[in-house]
Amino acid sequence: MVVSDILKFSIEMITEHDDKETICDSVNSLVEGCRLPVRMSGTDDWPLAEIVSMKEQQGLKYYYIHYVDFNKRLDEWVSEDCLDTRKVQFPRRDGATAPGTGAATPKKQIPSRPQSPSIVHNEPVNGSAVLQAALQKKMARKRKGTFVDNEDSQDGATPNTPSGPRSTGSLVAHHHDDVVTRMKNVELIELGRHRIRPWYFSPYPQEMVNLACIYICEFCLKYRKSRKCLERHLAKCNLRHPPGNEIYRKGSISVFEIDGRKNKIYAQNLCLLAKLFLDHKTLYYDTDPFLFYVMTEFDNHGYHMVGYFSKEKESTEDYNVACILTMPQYQRKGYGKLLIEFSYELSKFEGKTGSPEKPLSDLGLLSYRSYWAHTILDILLNVKPQLDNEKPQITINEICELTSIKKEDVIFTLQNLNLINYHKGQYIVILNKDIIGQHRSTMEKRKIRIDPKCLHWTPKDWSVRAKW
Repeated sequence: MVVSDILKFSIEMITEHDDKETICDSVNSLVEGCRLPVRMSGTDDWPLAEIVSMKEQQGLKYYYIHYVDFNKRLDEWVSEDCLDTRKVQFPRRDGATAPGTGAATPKKQIPSRPQSPSIVHNEPVNGSAVLQAALQKKMARKRKGTFVDNEDSQDGATPNTPSGPRSTGSLVAHHHDDVVTRMKNVELIELGRHRIRPWYFSPYPQEMVNLACIYICEFCLKYRKSRKCLERHLAKCNLRHPPGNEIYRKGSISVFEIDGRKNKIYAQNLCLLAKLFLDHKTLYYDTDPFLFYVMTEFDNHGYHMVGYFSKEKESTEDYNVACILTMPQYQRKGYGKLLIEFSYELSKFEGKTGSPEKPLSDLGLLSYRSYWAHTILDILLNVKPQLDNEKPQITINEICELTSIKKEDVIFTLQNLNLINYHKGQYIVILNKDIIGQHRSTMEKRKIRIDPKCLHWTPKDWSVRAKW
């Protein structure tokens, strides 16, 4: 090999190495969009992370980090000592990050991230500006005759492709990885006797997000700047339960139906609160087309919100849920499945099948998959044969009628459980002992269930606009 060829080969090798990773001599050369290993808080793990933003406080630099392949609720501010600068992937000139040896970003994610605006370095995000921009976008889409559609799911759920225009979900519409909304802007909220650290961005007013804690009335959901302001509000607030009609009560559990048009302020405050724990959403103030079902737990102090789901008054896609949330302080107690079960009881009263609006969050998808599986298995295990010597028979349509679960979700669940088999020209369902044992063990742990006899509700025909 001649000298020129050796030199050319060496340059190519150096270029290829630099495209992948670079040893960074100083954190001062780091910029937004860089990817490098970062120590995750509370663990000894160093997953690949991306620098979203940077700020300086009291002479120390802090970096807002998004862990690649992890949910955004784990995003956090870290100091310099949490960064491993031995393997840095600098963003290329075209805006993309150079490929590295660490964990790869899923194909569904946006390959490049624009730099954060200057306001996020030293000032809180202006929630009013976000709302104004969202409203302008919505009005522009309305003038064009279309509404916001679902983006690609990041949790494995397959988004539906509507054949025509439809309204957005529960005052909340899915949006792309927006520059402003990528960072948590609320440090802490106090709701009743609970202090909760939010997971995601929510467009509260700018004067609120600059505070160490936002104080929220747990009954009317109005927000205040200090505990003293909240105490003065509570002395005047007459509510001890959500506004609207109580349509279900059993034991200490009650569900209230709130009309987004009649109780607009409450609905808007509910969605502001919910946005703190719902990702990939944009808040709109158009609550008129939606109903909100708030589940509460009663004690001597009043009705405390456990969670809620929202629902379009008219859904051309047969969605029975637009947004659904169990408050973090009540999670892992069975309330998520209870909310899902309640949404399907409403569908049974309406005499139709329903499905949640896609895409679902990662936690929402897990809850729905579990609910679908155990509800369908309950039906299959209780099917009786018509004759003594025959095997039990049931069709997909019959399962849909009994559960109000949409056909596509029933088929998805049976396939996901590997229960469908093709035998002698027909599809059969085979239940093995392991699945039956797991199902019965899980159902024994579900202590709270919806009792249809305690639901006092009559469906309305919302196609008549006068009823809005």
